[in-house]
Amino acid sequence: MNIFASKRSHTAFPLKPVAAGCALLVAAAAVPAFAQTSADAPAAADEPKVMSVTVAGIRRGIEDAISVKKDATSIVEAISAEDIGKLPDVSIAESIARLPGLAAQRVAGRAQVISIRGLSPDFSTTLLNGREQVSTGDNRSVEFDQYPSELIGAVTVYKTPDAGLVGQGLSGTIDLQTVRPLAFSGRTVALNARGEKNSLGKIGNAKDTGNRFSASYIDQFANRTIGIALGYAHLETPVLDNETGLYEPWKRDDRAGLPSGTFASDGIKAVAKSGRNERDGLMGVLQYRPNKQWTSTFDVYASRFKDEETANQIEINLSGWNGGNKPDPIYNPVTVVGGTIAGGTANNIYPLVRGMYNKRKDDIRAAGWSNEIKLDGWSLFTDLNYSKAKRSELSLENNLQMSNAAGAPFLDYVKLGYGNGGFSQLTPGLDYNNRDALYVTNTIYGSGYGKTPSVEDELKGAKITANIPSSGMLEKAFSSFDIGANYSDRSKNKHQPEGNINLKGAPTLISSDLFYQSANLGFAGAGYIPTWNVPAVVNKYMVFEPTDTQGYLIAKTWEVSEKIATAFAKANIEAELGSDVSLRGNVGVQVQRTDQSSASRWYDNTTGAIKPVNDGKKYTDVLPSMNLAFGFDNQQTVRVALAKQLARPRVDQLRSALDFGIDTTKREPGGSGGNARLDPWRAKAFDISYEKYFDKKAYFAIAGFYKKLDTYIFTQTQSYDFSAYVPPGSVGSAASFPLHTTIGNYTAPYNGNGGNLKGVELSASLPLNMVSKVLDGFGVSGSTTYTDSKITIEDPSGSIGQNIPLPGLSKRVSNFTAYYEKAGFEARVSQRRRSNFVGEIGNFSNDRALRYVVGENIIDLQLGYTFENGPMKGLGFLVQVNNLRNAAYETYNGDRSQQLEYQKYGRTVLAGVNYKF
Repeated sequence: MNIFASKRSHTAFPLKPVAAGCALLVAAAAVPAFAQTSADAPAAADEPKVMSVTVAGIRRGIEDAISVKKDATSIVEAISAEDIGKLPDVSIAESIARLPGLAAQRVAGRAQVISIRGLSPDFSTTLLNGREQVSTGDNRSVEFDQYPSELIGAVTVYKTPDAGLVGQGLSGTIDLQTVRPLAFSGRTVALNARGEKNSLGKIGNAKDTGNRFSASYIDQFANRTIGIALGYAHLETPVLDNETGLYEPWKRDDRAGLPSGTFASDGIKAVAKSGRNERDGLMGVLQYRPNKQWTSTFDVYASRFKDEETANQIEINLSGWNGGNKPDPIYNPVTVVGGTIAGGTANNIYPLVRGMYNKRKDDIRAAGWSNEIKLDGWSLFTDLNYSKAKRSELSLENNLQMSNAAGAPFLDYVKLGYGNGGFSQLTPGLDYNNRDALYVTNTIYGSGYGKTPSVEDELKGAKITANIPSSGMLEKAFSSFDIGANYSDRSKNKHQPEGNINLKGAPTLISSDLFYQSANLGFAGAGYIPTWNVPAVVNKYMVFEPTDTQGYLIAKTWEVSEKIATAFAKANIEAELGSDVSLRGNVGVQVQRTDQSSASRWYDNTTGAIKPVNDGKKYTDVLPSMNLAFGFDNQQTVRVALAKQLARPRVDQLRSALDFGIDTTKREPGGSGGNARLDPWRAKAFDISYEKYFDKKAYFAIAGFYKKLDTYIFTQTQSYDFSAYVPPGSVGSAASFPLHTTIGNYTAPYNGNGGNLKGVELSASLPLNMVSKVLDGFGVSGSTTYTDSKITIEDPSGSIGQNIPLPGLSKRVSNFTAYYEKAGFEARVSQRRRSNFVGEIGNFSNDRALRYVVGENIIDLQLGYTFENGPMKGLGFLVQVNNLRNAAYETYNGDRSQQLEYQKYGRTVLAGVNYKF
């Protein structure tokens, strides 16, 4: 399996010594290795015949992936499972993140979304068996933790497109592939079971243990004309998180006790999060091949993901807002370093003890039926596919305050320490584990708040492709031609009812049967706080009636539809350029006709009416592409690729929904929302790669890429004519507030100018027996990528500043894996590393917010032994440690001294067995 893990460079040229060493080892091995594998080297007369050796385990996965990379006409990266059900990661995201130029962003401790070559996940497209996939998120980017690694047989990442690749992305295209049963030599059954334990220990009522098991069955029938593959994977894993956080944004503050102009946050919290994730995945493939001319394949995939978690926290508002309670917070004493508060004591504050509950269920269903027919050198491929994703959530906030029965809050103080060992310290004066003084009451943040968002995404598609052999004069230039068409119809809608959670009666204490075990916030200096059953408390003491038909909530409901017709033609090239150089590749063009539309609503605050708003656009894109692979002696390849590429706008950006209002002071209209008339991101791309192979045992590659983004999508505020939304009148007027004009500011996504993105990648894989027989069984693989961009954007929220880097762009991404495999023993250590980047994070309002994310260094370890002979043949034992260093996830405001979040998810240890027969 071609798995890499990361190392970050600190040198002028971003090549970590580990990756450099890997490259040098391959270069050093080049001459002797080639002498051993060259087909032109005759065997000595007295040389004994060498029996063929079947490669298995880690090396098998690596060699299969190298073969894919070597044989491709495009520039690709690949993962191949060393055996069915044997990818070691919790989800396919971790495996993908170890490929050159790719990086994962963690969400709740697990890798979830993938950036390719420094561009955000929105710029890539994910396929399953060549078909574009729906997403349970608000946008297009697939949440990869929905895909169990045990059910995926291989992954191919296309960094350069060709005309026949439908659903291609701008940064790249990730194709997840399930197995094909007729590719197996016989019946195969694989069973895996693992138990896990998290190092953070139990929090509240949540366990710190989990389990994972899978079963796969592959067989062939009717003289190998029918093949079947079935796979099931189950995961239960704890959600545990120790977190400190500060309100965003940090800003200059002149409140009492602070020197004028000091940067400070409006609030601080310490959180012990606990819960559980459950995932069930099912894969099925039925293949029918009655003869060499016809192959029919029907495959299905389904997954259900459940996430239930509670964040138990103590939270202090430091802004001066105390819900009408006085006096305001005063700092005394205070420590200020470099103009930013670094510690002190805040007096006259009203801490909260808060429980935030979230329950989410995701369902994905996908099915496809393909047929390939070969006739007299021609071939015809057809495909019908359908996929649907649904997400439903329940989010509840329940606040307790230290007070008396009348609801009068108790004043307190808190000692603060920012950046102490990475944690923000908050030590209150009162005992917030005192259940007899914590009342369900109307706190400074109200009694509570809740949401019930839901998303549904549906895609139907059909494709037909004909491969026609070249003839006549064209045979000298092209080997064959592909012509085809694809049609996809996609619709996505979102609803988000929400509202206040209000007390039914007077302030009250929670009954003892609703409390769980107290949570220890000692990691932040805050001591113990109670934890409780948030849904039960809301149900017993409170009223929650969410709605999406009031004011600004109306714009949170929307539907977006896309109908895309694609036609393509591609000429395939296979030629010999003299005796020493071969040429493979393709040149072609893809034409896309897009019809996008959105249906939503807006709220007329002058009449109280809810009115529909519909908008959309049609446009055509012509996307030429070229991929050339020049083959030289000694298994050397030089690849050159040119292409026009696009990425369609985020789905939530295409919504026609708007939040409209009238400023009664200025007597001007204004609003914010989406833009259903957006054009896509468009770019021109150039790629070049040099690759040196040693059969399929090892390789070394260096690649450069350059993208010129002709357009980019920015959230901007522009003048807009609201005459369609204002009351009737000569200018637009109402009896209570006549308007001066119908022109006002509208904040929404707009197309703007792009910029340049460029980078270089170095990758290598080497079994060390090619260097010395003493190192037989050892091997390394690694990569390092440096990406630079002058493109900057403005954060629409204003929370982290103007002219910030592209979201998702880490300048340095490095990966490294070292392994040992021999006589049934396996050992592997993998590291993936990325430098700082701007991440897109879901905030409290379920909107995407931009935050600086500190670069990560994630190390995983795996040890195992598999019996290769005897009655226990096929039985294996393994131990895994994920996130070996318990690496933190940290975000900040733009200056590292202005921390926003510091989270530790714990180290996970897994132990289990595998059995294959």
